[in-house]
Amino acid sequence: MGRVAELAGVSVRTLHHYDEIGLVRPSARTAGGYRAYSAGDVERLREVLAYRRLGFGLREVAELVGDSSTDAVAHLRRLRGLLLERRDRADAMVAAIDRELEARARGLKVTPEEQLGMLGARLYDAIGGAYTATRRTEPRIAAQILDALGDARTVLNVGAGTGSYEPADREVTAAEPSEVMRRQRPAGSAPCVAAAESLPFEDHSFDVAMAVSTVHHWGDPIAGLREMRRVARRTVVLTFDTDEPGWQDRFWLTRDYLPEFATVLAEFPSLSKMADAIGARAEPVPIPWDCADGLFEAYWRRPGAYLEEHVRRAVSVWTRVGPDAEQRAVRSLRDDLDSGRWAERNSDLAHLDTADLGLRLLIA
Repeated sequence: MGRVAELAGVSVRTLHHYDEIGLVRPSARTAGGYRAYSAGDVERLREVLAYRRLGFGLREVAELVGDSSTDAVAHLRRLRGLLLERRDRADAMVAAIDRELEARARGLKVTPEEQLGMLGARLYDAIGGAYTATRRTEPRIAAQILDALGDARTVLNVGAGTGSYEPADREVTAAEPSEVMRRQRPAGSAPCVAAAESLPFEDHSFDVAMAVSTVHHWGDPIAGLREMRRVARRTVVLTFDTDEPGWQDRFWLTRDYLPEFATVLAEFPSLSKMADAIGARAEPVPIPWDCADGLFEAYWRRPGAYLEEHVRRAVSVWTRVGPDAEQRAVRSLRDDLDSGRWAERNSDLAHLDTADLGLRLLIA
């Protein structure tokens, strides 16, 4: 254990703690009875330490390295994507700072737009690097989307992101405007064009156009939906319902801790207006309590997850409400979890397997 600690640059106490909590347990013993690490143990330790140095909490690290569907190569690709995104963003910020320093040295005025430019122009370019860690395809939601796609053979995925929910048994073309998101698409995924709301395709080029949890980021959702309808014979869209009276109170997080969520969607078109734009019917999409896709509502029965920075960074809502509202919500939630108030207030959730929190599938 001492030799492994020396090689990894951590203390023996840290390795003992990982052993005690079951995160990395040495699988062998020396003749003298000391703990010994196999090659597989070292590989797992490497993954744990890498995620920790990227800022992940121990609980989230345990979930990541314990994912039976993710092998060592997948972990390396995920870590590489996270590191490249951080490097690229740091390089871009350094370049922006250098430009501003040069402008100020020449006595030039720096506009507010230029000052904010160093933070990134596109929302997904700011939050996209966290997607590979928490935003994975949820099989039960995927099954509902696949059913809606029917017998379509050619599929256009608009606002495709990293490729979640793209069907593997169809001919898929992806459209994604964010370079950060495109770069994180796995090897062998569908060809991707840099587009979203304005699509560079002829009328009825595809059997179906799909869009998953992306419409709320578009500048003109209605125009974008009509564009999808133009290029495809059918349309499938996963979005959010703000028609229901009191919709802000469906979810305890927005009801009790983040009322600013209503402001985020203040300009978002109603579900009925979106459905009318493409002639669609709406179908509820229940969220499983153990949802694998870390979307905003995913942790409705796992409230502690919202205390984790990297979980919040993969959800655009937190970026949009701003740091003051975010930190206030996190502090209040942490206090209520520690005191037991959250459990008392939400005791009815403990035995639910799914929840209807406003996700809707528009099918046209």
